[in-house]
Amino acid sequence: MYPRHPGAAGHPPPVPGWLVDRVADDVTALLHRLRHNTATRTGLVVGTLGAGALQRVIECGVSAVLRRAEADQDQLLHLVLAIANGEGVLPGDLLGKLLTHVGSLQRSALDPRSLSLSTLTTREADMLRLVSEGLDTVEIARKTAYSERTVKNVLHEIITRLQLRNRAHAVGYALRNGLI
Repeated sequence: MYPRHPGAAGHPPPVPGWLVDRVADDVTALLHRLRHNTATRTGLVVGTLGAGALQRVIECGVSAVLRRAEADQDQLLHLVLAIANGEGVLPGDLLGKLLTHVGSLQRSALDPRSLSLSTLTTREADMLRLVSEGLDTVEIARKTAYSERTVKNVLHEIITRLQLRNRAHAVGYALRNGLI
């Protein structure tokens, strides 16, 4: 499960794989130590994955997880090749749990400040919505009770941060991504 050493020309970095019964403190400590070696990507074959264990192994930099019960020769080869290619591997149900967890984090950490992972604040989305309705800077300022300068700054910030070309591009981006 270990390709040639990292110094060998033309060969990928090491791909350590660990087989454990469960993710206990000693396993977490080992995975944390491995995380500090940026040339190493880690895979984990685990007997049981208890509550919170998925989050812990991901925080430790594990890029692939496979249950021991599912670990046949083809699955192990897939795991090693995926890691070597910079990809991640998770069983479908664990991926679902991870996505649910990320959504929960997003709601609890970002929503109270009117932010979202979509990168627009409520004020930014409101101003883009008004631009999409054909309003110019003066009309947006009047409607929102912001100064014209604030409206220009907010729209400029959106365009710059999202690397867009102009207001029309920003409106198109927001519409395509369901932000307004």
